[in-house]
Amino acid sequence: MLASDHPLFRIIHDSPNAEQTALDFWEFLSASVDLRGNGFARVERSGQRVIAMTPISPDFMQVRRLSSGDLEYRWSEDGRSYVTNQDGVLHIRGFGGSALGGLSTLAFARNSFGLAQAIDRAAGATFANGLRPSGALTFEKFLTETQRSVVEQKLIEKFAGALNAGRPFVLEGGSKWEQLTINPEDAQMLESRGFSVEEVCRWFGVPPFMIGHTEKTTSWGTGLEQQVLAFVKFTLRRRLKRIEMAVGKQILSPFDRANGVTVEFNLEGLLRGDSAARSAFYTAMLNAGVMTINEVRRLENLPPVEGGDVPRMQMQNVPITQAGIGHNGGPPLEGKP
Repeated sequence: MLASDHPLFRIIHDSPNAEQTALDFWEFLSASVDLRGNGFARVERSGQRVIAMTPISPDFMQVRRLSSGDLEYRWSEDGRSYVTNQDGVLHIRGFGGSALGGLSTLAFARNSFGLAQAIDRAAGATFANGLRPSGALTFEKFLTETQRSVVEQKLIEKFAGALNAGRPFVLEGGSKWEQLTINPEDAQMLESRGFSVEEVCRWFGVPPFMIGHTEKTTSWGTGLEQQVLAFVKFTLRRRLKRIEMAVGKQILSPFDRANGVTVEFNLEGLLRGDSAARSAFYTAMLNAGVMTINEVRRLENLPPVEGGDVPRMQMQNVPITQAGIGHNGGPPLEGKP
């Protein structure tokens, strides 16, 4: 049941602080966890009640354990220094994290990212030369310093660069041009760049097609649908679970937890792009009595209707021990099971 009347609902769902929407806030913390291994937010309280949460850049934060066993958080921001214990900070830890913090994806995957950047720089230099990085212009006789300088200067001015590719090349005086170009296939430049894209996607658990890399996968049909489902199950769900459990442990009060209050992300919005799948899901949930009409209408941003809060089931759904028994408990009616 949606606890929209809970004091934390507006902070977590709508606006955690005076400057940000919930989308801005959670997007910042998610990016911090994925890239830096930790997401931090300063928690402001009025007594025991949480009244605001403000994100903190992980680059500013220092975490250490005190002799008392408590965690101490120190950071400076906008010319002001802060020191607090774990009650004053929401700390979402990334993969493999101890109590002091998670592992940075950028740190333990630096080799892959460095290789990708090096390949991009090499590819840029290659294309800047019009894919013709070298060649040999031969003459029958030795040239003077002046002649050599003129030849090199004229070649660069007229024929260097991708825009000058294909221009006619006039040779005279017994000179010959020998092409020494190494094409991208031979140098495996394009293959290396494609591998780098896949390697970066692998670190973050993102299917390559989601960033436009469809070289080795289909671009249509159920193939992509299954990849999206796998992404939700094995990547997105794990990340969201970290946030849910951190907020539940650090923000909810012991009274809230004892009364069954939980924090969950609703993933039903991911079905909005597929009308057929969404309709089949709602039909199954309604027929099984798992959801009510108004719960479905709420997910579709529709107003509730009278009588729509009562779960319904089809009459033929009876326990197997009751199969064949009539309406009044007697034998089945004639002509009916």
